[in-house]
Parts: sequence; structure tokens; C-alpha cells
Amino acid sequence: MNEFGFWTRFVLAVLATWRVTHLLASEDGPADLIVRFRASLGRGLAGSLMDCFNCLSLWIAAPAALFVSQQPLAWLFTWLALSGAACLLERVGSDPVIIHSATRAVEGDVSDGMLRSEESVAPEPPGANQNAGTGRFS
Repeated sequence: MNEFGFWTRFVLAVLATWRVTHLLASEDGPADLIVRFRASLGRGLAGSLMDCFNCLSLWIAAPAALFVSQQPLAWLFTWLALSGAACLLERVGSDPVIIHSATRAVEGDVSDGMLRSEESVAPEPPGANQNAGTGRFS
């Protein structure tokens, strides 16, 4: 392992972890082999694992961490770092996650115990749908 420095091995392991995880979790693969493999696993534990990029990256990163370090404690942290880096790479290419603040109940507000309240839908004004079904827009 001396032919590559630590950071070169780490970056290669991050890219390999992301690539294999993405292939198994999100792609059809050559000749649809991967999608057929995922379908054959069904809805059991293994099938569920293949649906979750973050979960699958932990399993893929474990052997990849051996490429970076073979000392037990260093391997443990490298394993988690590789999975985390692969998850960050996956997020870079996907839609951003939007987190909304939770609404706080006003004193005296009656709540049914739900964490989120349904938003009220404003009724349509009369005559708003008069062109419905005609194919014309005004």
C-alpha cells in the first residue's frame, strides 16, 4: 500500500464507495442485471438495504476501508468517514433537502396531538371552473 499516499487511497476509496453504492441502489446496471438482482431480493432485509443509499454505503465502505487502513481503530473511523463522504457526494447531485420549522401551538389552540397540522384549502371562487372540460383557457 506504500505506492499511494494516505489521501490518495482515501479519495479513491470514497469514489469507489460512492460508485458501487450508487450502482447497486439507483441504477439498472449493464443488461439490467442490477435491477433484476434488486427485484430478486424482494422486500426482505436485503431488499430494503438495496433501497437505502445511506444504509448500503455502510456495507460497501467496510471493505473499502481496508484499502486505506488496516489498523483496527483507524479502520473503524475510515469506514465511517468513507460512508459519510459517499452520502455527501450523493446529496451533491440530488435535490436539496428543505426543512420547515414546526409550528407552535398558540395558547388555547385545540390540537389533536398531530405533529403537523393540515393546511386549509381556500375554496374556489364561483365561476372559476366554467371552462373546465372545454379545452379552452381564458
